[in-house]
Formats: sequence, structure tokens, C-alpha cells
Amino acid sequence: MLQFAKELYPINRSITGVGLRQTLERIGKEIPELMVRSVPSGTKVFDWIVPDEWEISEAYIQDASGRKIVDFAENNLHVVGYSTPVDLTMSLEELNSHLHSLPDQPDAIPYVTSYYQDNWGLCLSHRQREGLQSGNYRVVIRSRKFHGVLNYGELYIPGASEEEVLLSSYVCHPSLANNELSGPTVLTFLGRMLSKRKNRLSYRLVFVPETIGAICFLHSELERLRTKVSAGFNLTCIGDERNFSIIHSRLGSTLSDRVAVAAARLITPTFREYTFLDRGSDERQYCSPLVDLPVVTLCRTRFYDYPEYHTSLDNFDVVTAQGLEGGYQFVLNCVELLENSHRFRTRFPCEPQLDRRGLYPTLSNGPSGASVNLLLDVLAYCDGNHDAVAISEIIRRPIEDVSRALETLLSHDLIGL
Repeated sequence: MLQFAKELYPINRSITGVGLRQTLERIGKEIPELMVRSVPSGTKVFDWIVPDEWEISEAYIQDASGRKIVDFAENNLHVVGYSTPVDLTMSLEELNSHLHSLPDQPDAIPYVTSYYQDNWGLCLSHRQREGLQSGNYRVVIRSRKFHGVLNYGELYIPGASEEEVLLSSYVCHPSLANNELSGPTVLTFLGRMLSKRKNRLSYRLVFVPETIGAICFLHSELERLRTKVSAGFNLTCIGDERNFSIIHSRLGSTLSDRVAVAAARLITPTFREYTFLDRGSDERQYCSPLVDLPVVTLCRTRFYDYPEYHTSLDNFDVVTAQGLEGGYQFVLNCVELLENSHRFRTRFPCEPQLDRRGLYPTLSNGPSGASVNLLLDVLAYCDGNHDAVAISEIIRRPIEDVSRALETLLSHDLIGL
């Protein structure tokens, strides 16, 4: 996964354009069934209009000696996303109104965009900006906007049931390792695994440009999604080693919310939970009132909460092999809990006789033990209305303990699905 992310890192992505298509093409080499969708510029999708496609070949600032002091070719964060073309000579005072830097992070290049309003600008470290001398500078941005398309990727993996799990991540940021690449990387490798095995549930994976891409996808598929999707997860910032985080759905009470909490507890007791008021990614679209899909966002450290976010410091010092592995396991835990979210039903009125099955002490004055109490507690809620996650919540025992107890009860034919 780390090598895959590093391959994608140099590509200049945006919400449309060549870099987005190159990224989807590379993902398609791992999951060949991926379908690339196209939505023409100018298409109305709910209250939005798909913007013109953006293309850029170079951008730089040149000092009086002709030396390029800021160059898009060296770091694609140097240009404000969707900048309009410019070729001007101007004073430092004039130039400053188009420069972006971070005084509190003097060595970081910020990530800045202007998708829906014509504008132009360049980004640089604050240390470099402070070193600029008075005088004239030539500014060049060779870009264009034109009627083109917005692309997104979609992969459907059919299971034994038509009930769907929606898994989403975004593919629209340039060279940002955690904020951009960790989500689609984990989703790509999860998709590769799911497509090679038999699943109880069906899975729909989407790789979209954030916000406008999710809106395009929903505009195309909303009615079907409403009837088919029982759970969903949006993946972002899932490749660092600092923590695990959940941003709950709008109402916070869906199957996805419950599964995400149980999955996080399998990994660490110190995970963080955020309400929908802390939203910031495509959960904003999937959980909006007239869409209301059961989607939870999964992160390691949430966007906004790590200092490198939206800067050139979001690199492979932040994203590691171990971080990606942990993020993958987090999402896989959610998938496996959903795959096994059967509702169990006891086969007998009253408690079954456990001692003749070797599950209960043969002497009445002997200790029953925690394992027997767990079996009886789990059995008490095998009424056909509760799955493993629900039972875990009711009896306040870890999901892994409940799962082992259910396996024992199933193996002795004391419960059924």
C-alpha cells in the first residue's frame, strides 16, 4: 500500500482533469473492474453545476535575474488550484496580494484552491516569502478552463445478497499523503481483496473528487442507493500512526455508527468519536437530510486535527506502512462485522441444558465461571432481533467476546440464523 501511495503522490490532481484520470487509471490496474464515469461540464446536479475542466502545464515566479524562485514543476502545491492563466511583470507589493503562506508554519507550502470563482495565486513557504526582495517579478501560469468532463470511479462487487455497503474516498487533491492518498489507497486494496472472495453482502466502492464528485454520484444513483444501502463508510486521513477516529452520521444511531465503534474498540480503547457537527468530508453529502444514507467517516487522525493538514508537510513522514496497515484493518473490521451481522435465534424455549454439552459445571456448588455467564447472557438476547453488535452493546461485553460465544453456541446447534 505504501508503494502504491508513493506512485500516486507526484500526480497533480484536481476536481477534474488529467491528473484525476491518471489516478483512476492506476487504481484500475489493481481493480480492473473499476468503471470510470464522466459527467460533462455544465451539467446541473441538484443545486450545483459541474465546473469546466481545468488544465495546467506550468506556473512559476521569476526574479529580476531570470531565476525561477517558485516553480510548479518542483511542487504542485505551489499554484492555487484552478488558477486562471497569467503572464505579467509586477512589483512585490502587487504580487503579495496573490501569494499564500503560513506564518505559524514557516517551512510549509499551503494547499489553496479557487474552484468556482476565477482567481489566480501562488503558494510558498513563509520563510521563502519573507526572503523576497523589493523589485519586479514575472509571474507565469499557463492554464486553461474548457468544456470537458468530471470523472469518478465506481466498482460494484456483487454478493449473495443485494444489500449494499457503500465505501467512498476522494481523489482530487495534489501531493498530500494523508489527506489525499491514504483513503483511496486503503479503499483500493480493500476492493482488491473483496473482489477475490465470496461475500454475503454486495459492495459499491466509489472514488470521487470531493464534494462535487459525491454530489454527481448521488445525483445519478440516489434512488437506488436509498433502497439498497444498509451501511456505508467514507475513508479519509487514514494512513498516519497517531490515533483512530470516527465521525458519526447525522443522527448517530445507524448500523454504520454502531459497527464503527465496535470496530475501533477491537483496535484501541483510545479512539476518538466526533459528532456530525465535526463533519468536513463527503459525509456532508451522504448524510444530508434529503439523502440520509447511513454513512460514517473513518479516519486515523481526523482532518483539521494534525498540524500537517493541507500543507506540503503532509508527506510520507506522516503516512507510513504501519499507519496504512492500521487504517486498512480498521475498515476491514467494519466489513467483517457487517458480513457477520446475522440476527441469532435460540432453538429452545427456556435455557438449554449446557452441562450435557460440556458447557456448564456438573456440580451445582462449583463456580460457573465468566465463560458460562457470557454464554447465558448472549443466549438471552438470541431472540431473532439482535445481531452481534447489538448484543455486545446490551450486555456491555467486547464484540470479540460476544463473537466467540456465538461461535460456541452455533457449533453446539443451540442457536440458528
